Amino acid sequence: MEFQELKTILKRLFKEYVKKHMKRILIALVLSLVVAASTSGIAWLLDPAVKKIFIEQDKVFAWFIPLLIVIVFSSKGCSLYFARINIIRVAEEVAGTLQKQVTNNILTSDIQTLDNRHSGKYISNVMYDCHHVQNLVGTGVLNLMKDTFSVIALVSLMFYQNWKLALFAILMMPLAGGLAKRLGKRISKVAQQAGEISGKLTTFLSEIFQGSKIIRIYQKEDDEIKKAGEIVNDLVEKNIKIKSVHIRATPIMEILTGIMIAGFIYYSGNLIAAGELTVNRFFSFLAAMMLAYQPIRSLATINMIAYEGGVSFNRIAKIIDTPIKIKNDSELPNLKIKKSDINFKDVEFSYNSNESKAVKKINLLIKGNSMVALVGHSGAGKSTILNLLPRFYDPQEGCIEIDNQNISSVCLKSLRKNISLVSQDVILFDDTIKNNISYANSNAND
Repeated sequence: MEFQELKTILKRLFKEYVKKHMKRILIALVLSLVVAASTSGIAWLLDPAVKKIFIEQDKVFAWFIPLLIVIVFSSKGCSLYFARINIIRVAEEVAGTLQKQVTNNILTSDIQTLDNRHSGKYISNVMYDCHHVQNLVGTGVLNLMKDTFSVIALVSLMFYQNWKLALFAILMMPLAGGLAKRLGKRISKVAQQAGEISGKLTTFLSEIFQGSKIIRIYQKEDDEIKKAGEIVNDLVEKNIKIKSVHIRATPIMEILTGIMIAGFIYYSGNLIAAGELTVNRFFSFLAAMMLAYQPIRSLATINMIAYEGGVSFNRIAKIIDTPIKIKNDSELPNLKIKKSDINFKDVEFSYNSNESKAVKKINLLIKGNSMVALVGHSGAGKSTILNLLPRFYDPQEGCIEIDNQNISSVCLKSLRKNISLVSQDVILFDDTIKNNISYANSNAND
């Protein structure tokens, strides 16, 4: 995924899902400013602490500065806690909205769309992809605000204390940015592959649940165990790669940090010897620099989180954006049942455009108040004819009428309200026996 494509995806995520939570994000933003101010305050307090307590041995400052340090740390901790609470709610609600939309899509999509995509892949979208979007909105957004402000505050403090040392210390920032960009592109590719394998795993698990009797009667347990092992191993390897990319920045950043601190100490020693830097200012500057490197390291991983979340949101968006052809239109007239005559006129239908027609030029008149059986060999089109009647599918040619009303021109809910179906596939919902029996009419008496 290229950066421009990622940018477009993230813009949509913000505009359609995150923007409505701006009140909480702004609260977290203000709290992040307090965190940044508190962090720089901790470093700044070391200057008077060393000077007044250790060098001048001032008794008033001996208790006053430690008290201030406790207040500053408490301020940072409480602000960070409440900022996280707000962002956690935003992230969970965004993920929940996406999960609802995917679920709604499954419940309202054309049957033909669902036939072309295994249920396991939808489950992967709801669980795996939504988790990564939640991580992007939660961890990514908070760290971006908190760490950016912290770096700005600490770098400002460093320049205030000694501009020469500050210029030396910030050399690491462009190196961290370049590293983040490189690792972000790498993780985008691996995350895409991991998402596909996660879908394959959930597909496999749902199939072995449904086919448990077939697997056992034909003694295919060993084959399925082998297949499961291959899929799980593949997913494990991809997840290891993702986590390896995430932590790849750690040793590089640590080495850079070590080089910078070593150079800083050497350069500071020369400045102290020349009388351009005091010892207390040195310790305060060192604290500010050390505190700045942590948010810099954190910011280096945000690019990876953004790519990971962007890839996941892109997969979810493709499902949400799938157009629904057969849907209810409340503005259409309701079906009016008089005699219940059903008339198929020159009906043609194929499940896929590149396949032969399941039914071809069907003309069929079924009179109301009569019992009709469709008899024929497997694949003759019996189930297809029945599936066309409640508009699970629409014919490519011809039309179907009930009492001279084209079923495509009436309200879909009114059509299906007048049809009962006893399927050859037995479906039991995860509910009580009573609720399964009364599924069509929950108000039915005992």
